[in-house]
Amino acid sequence: MSGVVTKLDSAISRLADLADNPAFPYRQAVIWLSSLQTAWELYVQRRQVPKFSIPFPPPELKDHLKKDTFKKAQAYGRDKITYAMANTVYSFAVSLALVYFGVYASTWDATGRFMARVGLAASRTIVHSLLWMSYLTLIQAVPGIAWSYYYTFVLEEKHGFNKSTVKLFITDTLKTYLLTAAIGLPVLAGFLKIIDIAGKHFVIWLMLFLLGIQLVLQIIFPIFIQPLFNKFTPLPDGELRTRVEALASKLKFPLAHLYVIDGSKRSSHSNAYFYGLPWSKRIVIYDTLIKDSSPAEVEAVLAHELGHWYLSHPTRLILIAQAHLLFTLLVFSIFIHNKALFEAFGFDPRLAVSSPTGGSQPVVIGFILYQLLFEPLDTVVKFFMNSKTRKYEYQADAFAVRLGFKKELGDALIKLHVSNLSSPHSDKLYSAYHHSHPTLPERLRAMDEYTGASWLKLSPQAKKQELTEQHKKED
Repeated sequence: MSGVVTKLDSAISRLADLADNPAFPYRQAVIWLSSLQTAWELYVQRRQVPKFSIPFPPPELKDHLKKDTFKKAQAYGRDKITYAMANTVYSFAVSLALVYFGVYASTWDATGRFMARVGLAASRTIVHSLLWMSYLTLIQAVPGIAWSYYYTFVLEEKHGFNKSTVKLFITDTLKTYLLTAAIGLPVLAGFLKIIDIAGKHFVIWLMLFLLGIQLVLQIIFPIFIQPLFNKFTPLPDGELRTRVEALASKLKFPLAHLYVIDGSKRSSHSNAYFYGLPWSKRIVIYDTLIKDSSPAEVEAVLAHELGHWYLSHPTRLILIAQAHLLFTLLVFSIFIHNKALFEAFGFDPRLAVSSPTGGSQPVVIGFILYQLLFEPLDTVVKFFMNSKTRKYEYQADAFAVRLGFKKELGDALIKLHVSNLSSPHSDKLYSAYHHSHPTLPERLRAMDEYTGASWLKLSPQAKKQELTEQHKKED
């Protein structure tokens, strides 16, 4: 094992030496890569625009979308894509301005001067890093509030989905910023401290630290954080509760609590999900889903969701995310002391090695610059992740169909599609890039190909074996 670590260290050192080249135009590379990414985003979005001019719904939905509803869905989709394209251009302009005008370096200097004025020692690198990140976040996020306001109170309001109020919007925004600071800043401080202590072997320790943070957030988010935004009430006794509990028992799903969430106070969109530790799960159903669907249809939606659990999809996605994080940190270790990268963005190149004013190296600078350089390349990762999650959605649909919910699931998905005014037509490239779920026509066609009758007659052991074999083939 030590031999592998030694070889990896040697390879990283050689790559770091090659990357630390003053002749390489890092700043220009970021500008060009960001420009290419934006051009790609706009191209993909533009491909979707003609789909909103198609005069008829797809064959699978022609009997379910009334003419008036279809026109509303097309208009809603057209407005959303216009908003998305404008927001893409705006985001690019902000990113370009930050790089072109040297905002990253100037704000680092500005926060350093602020520390001096309030009597904080310049050697307190982590405090300086937290102030810098807070400043950068605010100057980018505050203008974004206007975009969020427009989306909620103009676009969503226009199409009848907004149920929020200005007061609720303001309190939600303030809560989000405060929670982001309360959680994000200590995590960032821990992130920087671990790198400071662990030195060049920081990757494995950071992986363990971030995995621990994810587990803690998974526990505290539904218990302490989400109730700040929504009210959870136990699902009352009745047909729906009886159906859900019977389904959970049949699948041996460790159901601990069954809640209804008041999603209707913000939007008329619907959803259902589960969360919790492996031995104690909670199911949450939106009140809008209960209002618009029959108990059998809600049960079918949950059969799909529990199919994800039964087939270990959340665990698989977590492992993929961890692999991506490991790769990201390993590549970052190549650039962590890159003087050329720091200097290209107007920083004192000495900051890539240590702090000239004393204290530890401001690693946060290198990490942000590294993200600027490699973020556009995550386009490939986005395709891969969507491909994976779309496959998992097909598998969860098949699971529900095999349990005998084909008609109910199809009816529920159609109702959700109609009530949410989802786009009836999707460009293939746009869908592959932006959608984590297959389109409704794709899902309905796939469900027609599943045969559930023989599945229902199998023993639990045989069902498990068949699913395992199918999983191996598809992977």
